[in-house]
Amino acid sequence: MKIQSKALLALICAMTTVLLTVSARAENLTKCHLSFGMSGWSAFYQSATGTGTVTCDNGQSAKVSLRAKGGGITFGKTNISDGKGDFSDVTGIEQLYGKYASAQASAGAGKAAMGQVVTKGPVSLALSGKGHGIDIGIAFGEFVIEPIGKKKK
Repeated sequence: MKIQSKALLALICAMTTVLLTVSARAENLTKCHLSFGMSGWSAFYQSATGTGTVTCDNGQSAKVSLRAKGGGITFGKTNISDGKGDFSDVTGIEQLYGKYASAQASAGAGKAAMGQVVTKGPVSLALSGKGHGIDIGIAFGEFVIEPIGKKKK
């Protein structure tokens, strides 16, 4: 009985440690947002570039460059001037940088609106924006976010 009690106590201690660690991680999560502008073109191959600003609830912020590349059956030219993005909760701004998987379907002319979700492992980014142009098609590719200069803490 004594050995079982020690094993049970060790198991309870281990489970408590795991729960406290998970709880501490949840408390350290932050919500980040992206405001951006992009312009691009597509003719079977899609390419767009832009810049933006990431701001997080924990006070971190950074200017970023944006690139979207892909291939598919697409034709058009677009300009998004009032883009917004909401990231899933992260532990810090550094988790946001890198390549996201992207897929989209679109059709529009004149005033345009866009909506898209891109993912990078556990991080997702919901994008929306307004602009103008003409675009039609389906594209698959990547969306890249890179810091410009140093990030603020």
